[in-house]
Amino acid sequence: MNISFEWGLSGFDYYQDRSDLLIIVDTLCFSTSVTVALSRGALVLPFALNQRDRAEQEAKTRGAILARKRSERTYSLSPHSLLELPEGAKLVLPSPNGSHIAARANETSTILLGCLRNARAVSNYVREHYQGKAVTLIAAGERWPDGSLRPALEDLLGCGAILSRLEGDFSSEATLASHAFRSARINLSTLISTSISGRELIEHDFQEDVRISLELNESEHIPILKEGWFKTAVPTA
Repeated sequence: MNISFEWGLSGFDYYQDRSDLLIIVDTLCFSTSVTVALSRGALVLPFALNQRDRAEQEAKTRGAILARKRSERTYSLSPHSLLELPEGAKLVLPSPNGSHIAARANETSTILLGCLRNARAVSNYVREHYQGKAVTLIAAGERWPDGSLRPALEDLLGCGAILSRLEGDFSSEATLASHAFRSARINLSTLISTSISGRELIEHDFQEDVRISLELNESEHIPILKEGWFKTAVPTA
């Protein structure tokens, strides 16, 4: 297995046609939110945040729920808000990072979502189905006010949690991400809670989202992109 690690939309675009599998990691909070939604039997349609008008029309056409702004305290990018999502719902979920990247996938790409909550399940799935293949983990990152990429600690560690359970020919970047998680695991909660992303959420009273996102290996749901929707891949034993 050839394993690479890269950042953001540009990294995704570079590796999309060079990989048999891409795993997008947006720990706070797109990837985590999708695992929660799938636990409710939902389907999730990714959309870029700057295409909200189109996303609203798509939700109407497909009879889906359109996720609102997190501040509206209804179904949104907040994982906590999705704990009571109607069973079997269809959810259109825009976001500026993970969802934006996933929406760029071409029809031939195989895309999974990873995070701390499903790191073990994802790594098991990769080991079972992608031996001898090229696998790339994409840390979604955040954005600075000017729109440029802001590397995010939580996504580095989310990728590292998956990478730490894989074996193969690692790129130097993938090796470093794996080592970062191994070093940080004993202090994972504090590091992410006090990171810039964690502080932003907690200061806006979304500490429950941080808590849910830190539930390491809590979920067996593996989001896989099929016909434009994230669905649950069949987990391995």
